[in-house]
Amino acid sequence: MQNKSQQIVSLIELNEELENYFSNTIIPQLFVDANLILRKFTPPAMKHFNLKNEFIGKPLEEVEENFRYHSIIDNIKVVIATRKILEKEIQTTDLRWYQMNILPYIVRKENKMNGVIITFVDITSRIRDLKEQESMITEHELLLDTVAHDLKNPIHGIGMVTELLRRLQEKKNMEKLPVLLNNIENSLESMKKVISDLMDSRWKEHSKVAAEELIDLESILEDVRLTLAPQIQESKAVINVNLECSEVTFVRRKLRSIVYNLVSNAIKYTSTDHNPEITITSVREKEYTVFSVADKGIGMNEEECKLIFEKFQRVKNTNEGSGVGLYLVKTMVDAAGGRIELESEPGKGSIFKIFIKMGSSSI
Repeated sequence: MQNKSQQIVSLIELNEELENYFSNTIIPQLFVDANLILRKFTPPAMKHFNLKNEFIGKPLEEVEENFRYHSIIDNIKVVIATRKILEKEIQTTDLRWYQMNILPYIVRKENKMNGVIITFVDITSRIRDLKEQESMITEHELLLDTVAHDLKNPIHGIGMVTELLRRLQEKKNMEKLPVLLNNIENSLESMKKVISDLMDSRWKEHSKVAAEELIDLESILEDVRLTLAPQIQESKAVINVNLECSEVTFVRRKLRSIVYNLVSNAIKYTSTDHNPEITITSVREKEYTVFSVADKGIGMNEEECKLIFEKFQRVKNTNEGSGVGLYLVKTMVDAAGGRIELESEPGKGSIFKIFIKMGSSSI
């Protein structure tokens, strides 16, 4: 009888403790007991997940659709069984994205699992910013590279004409020829200045904003995974990660753009009869960190592998794209003193290997 009374007192104390905690928490949180019964939730959780007071005391399986995440119960069971924290990104019924943390709730006195606390941190703006930034990076790089590329030929042509006119001047006395030459030379100098100013502003901007730093590859993969979350979810892509070395020195936005392009392509260029399966690894090879993205997609033949890194070249026309993604990837890797290698075979997939110099400082 005494033991039962003590249990009741303990439950009352636990309830009061949780009640006080949940009533003063400003982020969406849930308490689910060890029997998978929804016991409490914070006011923000009520708003974001369309929860009602009458849901309290109900099995979680009766309200799991509110979380727009079909594996939530399985994940809770894993945490209860292992007593280890689990973290995932999920999309809720209001189409917002959250970092979900499932933490084991342990009664210290008894060292007993009494359920889990589930916390949700809104990362919708972060995903939106990452997508916008990725788009801006691509547009920015493409604009600068295209301007520089497109101006080279006319500059070369004007230079040749100028030289030809100089030779004609030596043979004939043409009064207007010096004026024409002067105009052409002025135009030539103006065009050179355009390129010079563009490139100077680009590298000055990089030196102020896009400095190299020591980067954890795990954080880059997390950003890319969040940015590509809709594509991953729709395609049911499986991404396996095995990083033997996780730190590299690089410009963060450039490395994110490189990884984004490779993972995005791996998802995109997969046969429709199976889900994308991507393996991401990193190893040390001499003075390089080698970051690899391997897929089991449609693959490429030898001729396609030669064309894939050229600007505006798209060897597969079944998907949308401008044909500049891998060109930019190669440009950024080359500029950093690294290199990119490709192994591919039709019907068996591709492996892209990015060789990043350890301690690189050339970007």
